[in-house]
Amino acid sequence: MAGVNEGHTPKARLLGAELRELRNHAGMTVRDLADALGVGQATVSRYERGERTPAPEYVARVLGTLGVTGDKYDELVEFAATASEPNMIADSSKGIHRHLIELSEFDRAATRILHVAPLLVPGPLQIREYAREVMTSLPPHERDVRVELRMARKEAIAEPRQIEVIIAERALRDALGGADVMSEQLRHLANVATRPNITIRVIPADLGRWTLAHNGAFVLYEFAKAPPIVHLEHYRGPAFLRGAKDVESYREAVDTLREAAISEGQSTELMAAIVKDLERNQTP
Repeated sequence: MAGVNEGHTPKARLLGAELRELRNHAGMTVRDLADALGVGQATVSRYERGERTPAPEYVARVLGTLGVTGDKYDELVEFAATASEPNMIADSSKGIHRHLIELSEFDRAATRILHVAPLLVPGPLQIREYAREVMTSLPPHERDVRVELRMARKEAIAEPRQIEVIIAERALRDALGGADVMSEQLRHLANVATRPNITIRVIPADLGRWTLAHNGAFVLYEFAKAPPIVHLEHYRGPAFLRGAKDVESYREAVDTLREAAISEGQSTELMAAIVKDLERNQTP
């Protein structure tokens, strides 16, 4: 059965992750499900990875085969109807991480994105192992879905959009997942910092004065044909500030962060030094 869209979209990735987790919960392998549906294993795998977007009819067959009924069935079939549309915010979705989809759509549509990160590496710049550690408190099903969607957000740092990251030094020194994971995460940051559309600068730990970063992480999205939006992350979900005065206050305060941060070159050197410290302090 052909998919309705051959391209990757955040919604397709999320839908695929949901279907995969439901299959695993039902105790079926990819081959089991493919045989039950009368399709090839490669077809099931591509849908579950989000490489293709399944038609609602296919999703309905999968859910019926897996014994999924009720609200979950209705939500996923309805969601499949819009999963191939890359620029649509899924306002109708109530039960499958609507805010994460909305966030991914902002990632795709923005022309400029500023990440201010006092405690963690920003989501689109996270490697898989680091992301899993960040989400370790979530139930396994929830964690797997969230990690997959976060990996899909990596596309948000591609050109032509301009990405600026201001990250606190303490976020780089907190070795989430252990020294190996954090070292690989820092190498990844240093690597993406070489791209012409990405700027990564660090607020040093010894700054000794308040900045807006002390209030918590936020993302400022700027669009070509729409007003800017500020995204604030919370434990149970995000908040989006759309009011002109609220957003402008963040935009004005960003200048203090830029003044507080060290240069790009110094930031890259600091990341390399932290990697050396992590490797030096590892137990043989």
